[in-house]
Amino acid sequence: MPATRDELMAFLADLEIEISTVDHQPVFTVAESGDLHDRIPGGHTKNLFVKDKKSRLFLIVLLHDATVDLKKVHQIIGAQGRVSFGNADLLMEVLGVEPGSVTPFSLINDREALRVTPVFDASMMQQEVLNYHPLKNDATTTISAQDLLKFARACGHDPKVLAASDQAIAAGL
Repeated sequence: MPATRDELMAFLADLEIEISTVDHQPVFTVAESGDLHDRIPGGHTKNLFVKDKKSRLFLIVLLHDATVDLKKVHQIIGAQGRVSFGNADLLMEVLGVEPGSVTPFSLINDREALRVTPVFDASMMQQEVLNYHPLKNDATTTISAQDLLKFARACGHDPKVLAASDQAIAAGL
């Protein structure tokens, strides 16, 4: 069974990670979340669940307005050949979330198998605080960039901080 929001919050508390969470109407796309940007400070984000030709899985996490060249990002993240989006069934199987609720917090559901390689865009990691769904898209949780790394590592993952977005590449990050 995938972790619940309460289990995620308890895990974060056990790690002594300070967060704040705002409940809201479900949002399924970055475009739908526009008013949240005014109400919740910090970097707002999007998450791309992708796989390569050898079925290796990646979770690319970027700022909400970042662009990624899907024809070239495989060279940056270490994938074998071009990447494509993972389907909803694979997403649920591996990360325990539905489309529209993809979040780095879902790494809590990949602690044993460690099937996903998290990739945190370097420009996103320049932000002091970041915002993600706490496993469902009806709330937003704010966490510091450093605590995001601490969380991912506590889940057994060693996230790659790379210039994956066009913005990070242009900035030379």
